Amino acid sequence: MTIQWVAVATFLYAEIGLILLFCLPFIPPQRWQKIFSFNVWGKIATFWNKAFLTIIILLIVLFLDAVREVRKYASIHTIDKSSTSKLGAYEHTQMKLFRSQRNLYISGFSLFFWLVLRRLVTLITQLAKELSNKGVLKSQAENTNKAAKRFMEENEKLKRILNHDEEHTLETENKKLVEDQEKLKAELKKTLDALYKAQRDVMTMKTQSERLSKEYDQLLKEHSELQNRLERDNKKGL
Repeated sequence: MTIQWVAVATFLYAEIGLILLFCLPFIPPQRWQKIFSFNVWGKIATFWNKAFLTIIILLIVLFLDAVREVRKYASIHTIDKSSTSKLGAYEHTQMKLFRSQRNLYISGFSLFFWLVLRRLVTLITQLAKELSNKGVLKSQAENTNKAAKRFMEENEKLKRILNHDEEHTLETENKKLVEDQEKLKAELKKTLDALYKAQRDVMTMKTQSERLSKEYDQLLKEHSELQNRLERDNKKGL
């Protein structure tokens, strides 16, 4: 295996190891997010896209070269297999075909896993952000619920205070109305008593007036009788 294919195979093993490491269930996405947020990655991020595209181009070139080698030695393998010329040449062609197929698989899987690795890192980062946002939203929702409960309790307290004040005010007003009613009843009773007394006084005065009128009439009658008697006595004396 040449140096370039050794490097590609090592790169493939490293990709497989990283993918398996990212897929471990006991490492949460938040931990990877903290690792990805190191200052070192921030410095490398400026060259990351260029390096990513460069590696893709190299892997594509190696993949196409491996495809070309496979097609080349496959056609030679078919020709050598049909002709029974030299056994050594046939085995050498078969060996080269095997190496070409191996290189094809190595470059193809390296390219595939490189794209998968990039997508996996992106998904882990997005999942970590979503989980962080979920935690923030959850804490905000809990704070909102606590604030709502506190406001509801304060509202209930205010309602109870207002109801108590209203009841106290209504009770005071009712007491005042009852007192005013009692005062009005007492004044009405006094007025009725005064009216009854005035009526009795009027009846008494009316009775006395009638009696005095009768006495006056009697006196006038007696006076007229005395005058008539005196006149008769005077006439007899003459």
